[in-house]
Amino acid sequence: MFLQKLYITDFKNYPEAELDFSDKINCFIGLNGAGKTNLLDAIHYLSFCKSYFNPIDHQNIRHDTSLFTVHGTYLKNGDTTDLVSCIQERNQKKIVRLNKKTYERLADHIGLFPLVMVSPYDRDLINDGSEVRRRYIDSVISQFDRIYLDDLIQYNKALLQRNSLLKTFAENRNFDERSLEIWDEMLMVRGTSIFEKRNTFIASFIPTFQKYFDFISRGKEKVDIGYISQLHDADFRALLSESREQDRLARYTTAGIHKDDMEFSIGGHPIKKFGSQGQQKSFVVAIKLAQFDYTRDIKGFKPILLLDDIFDKLDETRVEQIVKLVSENSFGQVFITDTQQERILRVMESLRIEHRIFRVDKGTVRPFTEKTNPGNEAEE
Repeated sequence: MFLQKLYITDFKNYPEAELDFSDKINCFIGLNGAGKTNLLDAIHYLSFCKSYFNPIDHQNIRHDTSLFTVHGTYLKNGDTTDLVSCIQERNQKKIVRLNKKTYERLADHIGLFPLVMVSPYDRDLINDGSEVRRRYIDSVISQFDRIYLDDLIQYNKALLQRNSLLKTFAENRNFDERSLEIWDEMLMVRGTSIFEKRNTFIASFIPTFQKYFDFISRGKEKVDIGYISQLHDADFRALLSESREQDRLARYTTAGIHKDDMEFSIGGHPIKKFGSQGQQKSFVVAIKLAQFDYTRDIKGFKPILLLDDIFDKLDETRVEQIVKLVSENSFGQVFITDTQQERILRVMESLRIEHRIFRVDKGTVRPFTEKTNPGNEAEE
């Protein structure tokens, strides 16, 4: 599977852009703020029906315009063509279509065109709170498990209702355990299933992640991922029952899989505290490459890989190792952004693989040619 064409109008800083891509490697070069990452985000919309960076859709409409459109043409199995469209009008419901047929539920689209994004913002996985790491696990598993996605949606609905009920009890100064038990049952059924699938996923994910980190670091550091969950040591029904008094005082649900987390370590210590910037970036890149492998094996075909500004804060050795990886046949279509023109030209020359380079400048994008771009590099 690969993205043949992208056509966007009034998306972020682009009035209009139409691009034809290589099925191997595509590079966007230009200054910071030119709009390179916005092109990757448009591609992300086609897979996930949302932005990777800004969850408020209408804020991705170009200033002083009424709507944005993102259209992508995909080729699957060498002969099947699919057209995906995403349309967002101000103050209107977002529309996503597959081959001109509008989805009733956006969740039905997730996983059809799998994609893995590697971005500087991914360091939030290490530095931010547990919600970011839970959201990451959920996004990966949801791409290949529709039941998991439905369980997650229903769990969050039940959690919202239960929390609302606890708040109402506090405001009215009463407490009705039977009313809570209705939502407890849904939390227990859906939550237990989610926990089991998260546990299975992380256990099978860790060896692949460690393999990639070893390759990037050339075996210099040892890393690990731990799965933290209250359900490791307690039955969910008992957990909810035991925490009921605490829930009443707190006015929200204090126990459940919505408290799960992942623990990242390097050399047996938390990477957040003891890892350098290069080590942290390598850690996140390894997670995303392992996600690529896992998704490919489940789906039976290669996801699209987006690499946004991945060369920053990595030494030359780690850069070379990553480039070697993505040029191998185990990877499919790859999109890369970079500010350094000469670096991209040098890397592509060393790869000797099919590729296309695009020059991005203030919301315009065009194929790169050395004749029209005589400068040595884009400035930082």
